[in-house]
Amino acid sequence: MKILYHHRTASKDGQSTHITEMILGLRALGTEVIECAPSVGSDSPAEAGGGSPGWVGRLKALLPRQLYELAELAYSWIAYRRLSAAIRQHSPEGIYERYNLYLLAGIWAKKRFKLPLILEVNAPMAVERREYGGLSWPRLADWAELYVWRQADLLLPVTQVLADYMVGKGLDPARIQVIPNAINLAHYQHLPSVDEAKAGQGLQGKLVVGFTGFVREWDRLDRIMAWVAKQAPRYPVHLMVIGDGPARAEIEACARQLGVAERLSFTGAVPREQVPALSMAFDIGLQTALVPYASPLCLFEYLALGKAIVAPDQPNHHEILSAGVDAVLYDPLDTQGIEKALDQLCEDAALRERVAAAAAGVIKAKQLTWVQHAARVLGLFQSLQNKNKEK
Repeated sequence: MKILYHHRTASKDGQSTHITEMILGLRALGTEVIECAPSVGSDSPAEAGGGSPGWVGRLKALLPRQLYELAELAYSWIAYRRLSAAIRQHSPEGIYERYNLYLLAGIWAKKRFKLPLILEVNAPMAVERREYGGLSWPRLADWAELYVWRQADLLLPVTQVLADYMVGKGLDPARIQVIPNAINLAHYQHLPSVDEAKAGQGLQGKLVVGFTGFVREWDRLDRIMAWVAKQAPRYPVHLMVIGDGPARAEIEACARQLGVAERLSFTGAVPREQVPALSMAFDIGLQTALVPYASPLCLFEYLALGKAIVAPDQPNHHEILSAGVDAVLYDPLDTQGIEKALDQLCEDAALRERVAAAAAGVIKAKQLTWVQHAARVLGLFQSLQNKNKEK
């Protein structure tokens, strides 16, 4: 099968990981994948964490928000021309698109060339940007989002929470298939032992609480440093952050003020392929508060590594985790919820080992690899082709 993979993502963060791994998964199954996307990326560490890269970031910084959103919508014409050229050149059998707000080009190409389109949806962007980034044209955003969702042949939200939201917007459940994030098993072969990984970071003998990702204020790692300071007289606890972000300086300042600067370490931004080996130093994998519809990549990484996971007790995590079995879940509304969960795992080594051992089996039990997800996508394209033949 030949598939055209269309997206508007150029940042070097979790979005690019999802795109890259799905393409690799499809190709591993013998699929020819033509990637159709803007070429505005950058390999700088700052942009590797989640910022808007290249001229896109500069444009976003310079333009008033109202004009930037209209520019996003206008970009659909550029993307449509690129898509049309790729379709004429390669004659794909279907379009796989990563959803983004105001990106209408895939739907236009689907209609023009009569191709099936499967839409991967990682967030309700009209909602997310209204709540976190701000929207100047909320009605236009709502219209654009529903237009694309309604016109796609199939929708692949990353959680059932997001799927339920779509159904609440009037979409047919029969057109929705939940496919969460996943891992690439090849990245988890030939890893160092926990002791070797700790030695590599100078953390021998430490009880390491680890966090992976782009650190922002809402991750509240200052709370974790306060917990570290409280537990420091009793346990050799240490917070290790694989990543970087705008909240790093504040967290480091907090550690210094609490007198535990030596119990905090940042690796800075590192290439994605180095993350599993570094993460082996963790005793506890930390998932902080997040939006209710998300499927966080780091969660699947912690599972693949067999780490004791601490995560918020919310429905999207229930889709993957079992409280008290393969993770310790905390009440995100409890002002001491995450601290209590960390206390449990810190004080009870048997619980920590039991939860970690169970976590190691979740990936296989729930088939959470990119190749398995790619096989599902191919099966869905095949079903769409069969339906079209029957018409």
